[in-house]
Amino acid sequence: QVQLVESGGGLVQPGGSLRLSCVASGNIGSIVGVAWYRQAPGKERNMVANLTLTRSTNYADSVKGRFTVSSDNAKNTVYLQMNNLKPEDTAVYYCNAQIWYYTDPGKPYRYLEPWGQGTLVTVSS
Repeated sequence: QVQLVESGGGLVQPGGSLRLSCVASGNIGSIVGVAWYRQAPGKERNMVANLTLTRSTNYADSVKGRFTVSSDNAKNTVYLQMNNLKPEDTAVYYCNAQIWYYTDPGKPYRYLEPWGQGTLVTVSS
């Protein structure tokens, strides 16, 4: 009943910028928090940035000062603005959210932590 879809990935030269989007759809009651993760080939998936319900943010040390996470609550969309990209930022980027949703109006909300399908970011000259 709830789905996350990422977009915005692509090929960019070192020093360039990209903005990723993550759109949540379905019978959403509230989104408690959202995080961006990335997974490079042959490596484990690691958190890049997160945004909580109170709008506090956290970033991995490797992206601090270069990446910014933000949201448009009216559109159920979270963004990851990536500036000054480096080859080591190359990875598949995933969003993950903590969502309360409903199946039918009037029934208790349910909790889910869905993942998107990922979007590939390649930083190369």
